[in-house]
Amino acid sequence: MRVVSLVPSLTEAVARTLPGVLAGATDWCTQPPGLDVARIGGTKNPDVDRIVALAPDLVIANEEENRAPDLAALRAAGAEVLVTEVRDVPQSFRELARVLAACGARSRPRWLDEAEEAWSAPPAPGRRTTAVVPVWRRPWTVLGRATFAGDVLARLGVDHLYAAHAERYPRVPVEELRAAGPDLVVLPDEPYRFTADDGPEAFPGLPCALVSGRHLTWYGPSLAEAPRVLGAALAAARRRPGRSR
Repeated sequence: MRVVSLVPSLTEAVARTLPGVLAGATDWCTQPPGLDVARIGGTKNPDVDRIVALAPDLVIANEEENRAPDLAALRAAGAEVLVTEVRDVPQSFRELARVLAACGARSRPRWLDEAEEAWSAPPAPGRRTTAVVPVWRRPWTVLGRATFAGDVLARLGVDHLYAAHAERYPRVPVEELRAAGPDLVVLPDEPYRFTADDGPEAFPGLPCALVSGRHLTWYGPSLAEAPRVLGAALAAARRRPGRSR
């Protein structure tokens, strides 16, 4: 079996479960460390000719991460393409099981069982918190409706304020984000790399949680530790003094 992955989460899942099956992955596929496979460009601009030249039995992709024209071009070139849809945590488990089975796994990997167990009883937050969750700046872009990351946060006691927005990733001026009155600002380190020096300064008086983008947005082996890692970061931010309310 030869597989090309166009999704970092799925690359990590397949590499950990089925060593040697991956023939290619994107430049953004950084897990597991030291993965030695052909690189085929980015998630948004894969090199279709290079992928086809690798003669994969299967290309695995995601409806949000990858562009429909690229997937159509791969199919037109004769490649079989499996496309996942992941909008919440339970769906991530089902899609991971489907992908791994398609890639040749004969049984569920232990890490997938551990991940489901971890999410069956995530850390109790004590009280629910409202938040805005930027994923990009210039322009400011936040989590909107029906996102995997939004569901992750909701299960950890964080309700993001744009969950009912018509768009999944709306562009919202930072002035409006501040005026929305969140209890907390959640700043992941991907896709935009927010840091202590790049992001919090835009939200004076508000506690900011700098969190791991891999644990917030990836669905793969990182799911097993995500409740603990994210829960700790969110709890620490909640304890920081913010503006008076």
